Amino acid sequence: MKTVAACWLRLVPCLLVTGCTGWQSALDAHGTSAINIKQLIILIVGVCSVVWMLVMMALIGALWRRRQVRSRPTDLNERTEQRMTRSVVTATIATVVVIAGFTIASFLTTRALGVAEGSDLNIRVRGAQWWWNVEYLDTEPGKRFQTANEIHIPVGKNIRLYLEGDDVIHSFWVPSLAGKQDLIPGRHNELLIRAERSGVYRGQCAEFCGLQHAHMGFLVIAEPEADFQQWAEAQRRPAISDANEEIAAGRTAFVAKACASCHTVRGTQAAGTTGPDLTHVGSRQMIAAGLFDTSRGSLAAWIADPQTLKPGNNMPWVPLAPDELRAISAYMASLK
Repeated sequence: MKTVAACWLRLVPCLLVTGCTGWQSALDAHGTSAINIKQLIILIVGVCSVVWMLVMMALIGALWRRRQVRSRPTDLNERTEQRMTRSVVTATIATVVVIAGFTIASFLTTRALGVAEGSDLNIRVRGAQWWWNVEYLDTEPGKRFQTANEIHIPVGKNIRLYLEGDDVIHSFWVPSLAGKQDLIPGRHNELLIRAERSGVYRGQCAEFCGLQHAHMGFLVIAEPEADFQQWAEAQRRPAISDANEEIAAGRTAFVAKACASCHTVRGTQAAGTTGPDLTHVGSRQMIAAGLFDTSRGSLAAWIADPQTLKPGNNMPWVPLAPDELRAISAYMASLK
């Protein structure tokens, strides 16, 4: 229970405050689905506020009004009884209307979030403990590629996400762009998102999925079509070798160590599928699903001791000499 509470305490500040990637709030809406949800929230809060004020006014009026003294408790005042009957009937009808209105509004909003609408780009997102595997789909196999914890999308386009869970139930949530959708092992769910303006939108797993649930973030980067195509073309290319001696040594050490059995770096012998694809890891804004900004120092710290930084993750400790650690971190940082 202490572990669960600690994870939630870490998650709450992420939902309320800003960081280097901007607000993570359902009220800071910049996507079609998120705007619909925001309007529903405002409607419900507004109507409930009016209802609350009316109830408080009726309560204050009842307390303020002086009680009529009756000679016998069973005596009935016909006018009073008629007024009370009308009040109860009116309140009942109003309650039914409000609830029915909320139900219809929620249904229409949920319907608007559906995936029946055509998509301009299809992406498969797999949730794992604790990172996001992102695969860009295409009818041409040569145009497919994978990345991790970072989703680039073109502005003004419908993006269909195919959501799958690898181990436990996760929940994909980008508050500024769309509502939540679960990733359930053995089941395929879909979510349609659309960004109406350029920006970096932070996302989070919204379903408790284990010890590091609070450290399972991701970024959705919405950019103009031309910039997106340029990024996608760069992602399809294999890793580019560098003539730098230290980076070359890092490449050799990476392939020789256990790293290559878990990670893929296209253009090298590393072809593991257990962990994230690292072909262009140096170009990502964050590593370890939002735990650190990407830098050579953070990469070295993560490689040196991932279990201390993110206890329970599936990356084992790999013994490395100081020179090997420096070389591999330089190599990772160069993969852009």
